[in-house]
Amino acid sequence: MKTWYIPDAFYPGSKNGEYVSHEAICFLNVGHEDALVSMTLYFEDREKLEGFSVVVPGERTVHCRMDRIRNRDGVPVPTDTPYAVKVECETELAVQYTRVDTTQAELAIATTIV
Repeated sequence: MKTWYIPDAFYPGSKNGEYVSHEAICFLNVGHEDALVSMTLYFEDREKLEGFSVVVPGERTVHCRMDRIRNRDGVPVPTDTPYAVKVECETELAVQYTRVDTTQAELAIATTIV
């Protein structure tokens, strides 16, 4: 099992203008087989949320928008709440996290390869 950690995630619940704040975890699978990715969210003040998953087809990329994903119980990623993500997969992947923050007139983007 391969594991990646994203310790500083935050999905802003407000926006400024037409652009929507969002986060994405982007996956690149250069292998031939599909990869099942599981994600667990951890919080400062509540129990973890499990059951988030995405399939990354072989030789493809998936941009998983965290404002659109739901876990197996239909629970979304909470807004305006700091959290961390544990990403797990049986397959070697490239994993990139990006946050687009549009809560101020000066739009911000942050990204990192994990």
